[in-house]
Amino acid sequence: MIGHTPLSEHRPGLNRRLDHLAAYPFARLADLLADVAPPHGMKPLSMVVGEPQRSPPSFIHEVMAAHWQDWNKYPLPIGTKDFRAAAGDWLVRRYGLPKGRFDPDTSLLPVTGTREALFQLALLVVSPADGGATPVVLLPNPLYPVYQGAGLIAGAEPVFLDATAETGHLPDLTAIPDSVLERTVLFYLCTPANPQGAIADSAYLEQAIRLARHHGFVLAVDECYAEIYGHTPPIGALTVAAALDPAGPAPWRNLVVLHSLSKRSSAAGMRSGFIAGDPTVIGAFQRLRSYSLAGTPLPLLAAAAALWRDEDHVVETRARYRAAFDAAEAALGQHPGFVRPPAGFFLWLEVGDGERMAQRLWAEQGVRVLPGAYVTAPSPDGRNHGAPFVRIALVHDIPIVADACRRIAQLLLPGASPHLPSVETP
Repeated sequence: MIGHTPLSEHRPGLNRRLDHLAAYPFARLADLLADVAPPHGMKPLSMVVGEPQRSPPSFIHEVMAAHWQDWNKYPLPIGTKDFRAAAGDWLVRRYGLPKGRFDPDTSLLPVTGTREALFQLALLVVSPADGGATPVVLLPNPLYPVYQGAGLIAGAEPVFLDATAETGHLPDLTAIPDSVLERTVLFYLCTPANPQGAIADSAYLEQAIRLARHHGFVLAVDECYAEIYGHTPPIGALTVAAALDPAGPAPWRNLVVLHSLSKRSSAAGMRSGFIAGDPTVIGAFQRLRSYSLAGTPLPLLAAAAALWRDEDHVVETRARYRAAFDAAEAALGQHPGFVRPPAGFFLWLEVGDGERMAQRLWAEQGVRVLPGAYVTAPSPDGRNHGAPFVRIALVHDIPIVADACRRIAQLLLPGASPHLPSVETP
């Protein structure tokens, strides 16, 4: 592994923009804990990766088996009409879009997981400056690291917008200088936020859409956690856009949203999602995909369409995540840094020193968590406002989540009960 050594020292032909990227968060964590061993005889628990541990619905095997003959066909980048119809119908149902205004054949494309689309979007919209001002990509901070990597490799200047408790864990849109907005070509916005779980309301989304249209940039709203929530379904950006332009011919202009089956259906291994919104952006994205990526295999698209049409498994999944947060709250609710998020499956827990706590938890309790600084960029003054936090993925079965949180409480809450909290499993 090359690590932090400049890539250009090894292969002069490699993209030097990669030199500006730190190691991926999980690689940094591996380095941090390389010389730390968990306690002997204690089962190690990893709460690091946001990878759902519940199995997806079994009916997808039957669907794929019924389409076995399609494995010999090259899939088109636009997917199938059936997939586009299933995903489009879900968008209309879930977000209450006006019937007849959303056309899945012009405004939706399947993608190989939202990571692909998020990265390729920057390649699509960023045109490196030719002697002029460098284009800007706006990023929430903390962030999904792919946002930063995409912007940098595309040749843009990443501008980090701090999302702290003081800003409601979403970027403060009023604090973005006009000089930055004038150079902005792309704004990645995640709602519900990763990792804090904050939900943008309709007023916030309206402000973001208006900024995108006024300054001519693409607003990419990553909604991959939208189906994992406590009680109130998060509003969608397409809903707000439709209300802003109830009769106009282009209600989705300057806007795309991204959804995935990874969280909603616990089907991360399918690598299946979609991008939807502005037909101009979708059309250009289709051309880019034609040159750069293979399409999703047809049996997988058929299974994905079946998942978008089924809601029962999503209701069950949502109930299990609520129970996971119940277990976390039972163990850690007395800790001053505990905040139960309204959505998502991460616990963004303030612990004082995230790196030090990650080391102690692994060495003393056998629990692996991610330091918050690893998903947060430092401010110009060098301060990293994610440093006091750890990110804990509550993706396991309830007994494992309860056990992990109980072990964490042993360090954070002196005198905490060593017994597992009692939480009903859905």
